[in-house]
Amino acid sequence: MSDWKAMISDADRAILEKGSWGRRAGFGVRPALIVIDAQNYMVGRPGDHGDYPLSCGDVGWDAVEHIGRIAAACRENGVPVFYTRFVLAKDGSDAGMFDRKIGVARGENVYFAGTHGAEIVAEITPEPGDVVIDKKKPSCFFGTPLQAYLNDRQIDTLIITGGSTANCVRATAVESSSFNYFTVLPREAVFDRIPLSHEVSLFDLDRGFADVVTTAEVLDYLARLPRRNDPSEPFPD
Repeated sequence: MSDWKAMISDADRAILEKGSWGRRAGFGVRPALIVIDAQNYMVGRPGDHGDYPLSCGDVGWDAVEHIGRIAAACRENGVPVFYTRFVLAKDGSDAGMFDRKIGVARGENVYFAGTHGAEIVAEITPEPGDVVIDKKKPSCFFGTPLQAYLNDRQIDTLIITGGSTANCVRATAVESSSFNYFTVLPREAVFDRIPLSHEVSLFDLDRGFADVVTTAEVLDYLARLPRRNDPSEPFPD
C-alpha cells in the first residue's frame, strides 16, 4: 500500500490546507530515541511467523533494520536511547482492560514476563547505557518513570520508533506532543500488523501531533548535533 500522501482526495487536501494542518514543528536540540516494544512477540522470526500469534510479520523486521541504524547513530553522538517492553504477568492478573478488550494470549511467544516473546529482539538488543522500561499500557509514559528520565536529561525532542503504529506508537506520540516535546516519527522505523492502520495512524499523527519523516532525515539531524560522551548526563545549555 502506498503511503497516505498518495491516498487522500483533493477534497481532503483542501481541508488540510484550509485548516493549516500538518505543519512541520521540526527538531529540537536535545533529543532522545524511544524504541517501543521491539520484542520477539511483535516480529516473530524473519519469514516465519506461524508460532507468533501477535507478530506484525516481515514489516516488523524491515523496521528493526531502520531502528538499528538510528540507535547506532544516537549512541555514536551521545543521544540517550530508551527501550520499552510490554510485559504482563503469566496469569494475566495485571492485564486490566487489555484482557477485556483484546484477550490475553498464551504461550512462550507472546508478552509474558520471563518468556522469549517478551524479550527485545537480539538484532537491536539494548547496549550499556541504554535504559529499558517495562510497561503495561499503550503509552510509554503511563505508569512508567520515562518522563522523570527525560526531565533529568533536559530532553526536548523524542524520536519515536517501534510498534505498533496504531497502538503504542500512536498513544506515546500523542502524549509526547501533549508534554510539548518535538515529536518525530521516522516512518520506516515504525510498524503495524495492518497496513491500513499503519497509514491512517501516520496520517493522523502527522496532521496534529508529530512530524512523520524518513530515516535519512533523522540520521542527518543526528549527524549535525554536537557530539556528547555521556548520554546519561543532561545536555549543556
